Amino acid sequence: MRSVRHLPRPRTLRARLTVGLVVLLAVSCAAVGLAAVVELNGFLTQRLDEQLVQVGTRFPESLEHQGLVPDDHDGDEYGDTRRQATGTFGARLVHGVITNKGLIRSGDPSADLGVNLTAADRERLAAVPADSRPHTVDLSALDDYRVLASPGRDGDVLIVGLPLESVQAAVHRLELVAGIVFGLALVVAGVAGAGWVRWSLRPLSRVAATATRVSELPLASGEVALPARVPESDPHGEVGRVAAAVNRMLGHVEGALTKRHASEERLRRFAADASHELRTPVASVRGHAELALLHPGPVPPEVTRALERITAESSRMGEMVDDLLLLARLDAGRPLESLPVDLTRLVLDAVTDARAAGPEHGWTLDLPEEPVTVTGDAHRLQQMLANLLANARLHTPVGTKVSVTLDSGPDGARLLVHDDGPGVPDDIRPHVFERFTRAEHRRRPHAPGGGAGLGLSIVSAVAEAHGGTVGLASSPGATTFTVGLPAGERT
Repeated sequence: MRSVRHLPRPRTLRARLTVGLVVLLAVSCAAVGLAAVVELNGFLTQRLDEQLVQVGTRFPESLEHQGLVPDDHDGDEYGDTRRQATGTFGARLVHGVITNKGLIRSGDPSADLGVNLTAADRERLAAVPADSRPHTVDLSALDDYRVLASPGRDGDVLIVGLPLESVQAAVHRLELVAGIVFGLALVVAGVAGAGWVRWSLRPLSRVAATATRVSELPLASGEVALPARVPESDPHGEVGRVAAAVNRMLGHVEGALTKRHASEERLRRFAADASHELRTPVASVRGHAELALLHPGPVPPEVTRALERITAESSRMGEMVDDLLLLARLDAGRPLESLPVDLTRLVLDAVTDARAAGPEHGWTLDLPEEPVTVTGDAHRLQQMLANLLANARLHTPVGTKVSVTLDSGPDGARLLVHDDGPGVPDDIRPHVFERFTRAEHRRRPHAPGGGAGLGLSIVSAVAEAHGGTVGLASSPGATTFTVGLPAGERT
């Protein structure tokens, strides 16, 4: 089946209104033009019929006697063609057969009897009823004619006709003039209507522009300064009501964003202050526990074990406090160092440390031939690498192979940490870079006490602080973390 091609539909409201206006005007012009043509055609045809009645049958009567005036007709004139219009046609029929015919050409008072009528023309003339009323007949030899048939004095039928050429010419001229005038009117109306619609919809365009600017704002990033409100127009109009509703909506959004930002600021300040205040007592607890372990006197084994646990847990608590403080600083947008960093050296050192901490894993490293240099904070980047490798070591079973790949391209450096462990569970995967997300019991069932679930959130925060990205692709037997960092200087 052939596909039907539809005309393109206007997409914008302005285009639809303009097209609708032009279509309505075109329909109106067509109706006016059709009515004018029909009325003019009827009027001119009526005038032609009146002229035809006034002409009478004088000319076809003269055709029987070839212009002579017989004595037995009380002095009636036969053949007086001097007042006949050019193009007058006459014919005499006896028993349906044309015996005489004639046509006046160019005002010649004598009739031209050499009119060639086809058989179809003769049949049409013979079919005209002798009711002395005008009828339209299409004569192939003479074109359209308005003819009148009347009974003659000798039992014959006399036909007189006038051409419709003048009527048709006037009607065609009106059609041409109306088409040109209406066409120009449609063009002018289309241009003027488009301008009028555009001017009328300016308030709605301002509403759309304001909504577009709001949609482009980073509303999820924190404090947002919303653009100026939409200028309100007539509140009783549709556009004015839309503008007022949009302004009210923007006010509600701005108020909600302000409250949310204030709440987040208070939470960040609390996290930063709490982390900062906890560092000293945690360090003090750890120091006292280590000091107690160094006591030279005899200590019961249970006390020694308790002190060792206090030392380990205080150390873990100190690391968690440091992580929370780092995240609070990154959330606050504090600037990091922006110096050239040899990422190749950092990756090499991080893998070396991970191999020493987890010798039961298989570690492989793939580095490019040339050193990769990025611009950033070396300490934070080192912490990001350490967290990535610690995640692979702590959340995979013994014997897992972990490969670290570093490469660079025109868009920057890319680091891949791949392991063949059990993979990240589907329910954890969408939240793996969120804070306090823990899945070590799913990836490594018998792992010792894990962290607080802040390691990967620090990886994501550090990468974003450097203008980079972080991603995860995981399935059973294949888990890959990918970190992308913007291009920096290459040595």
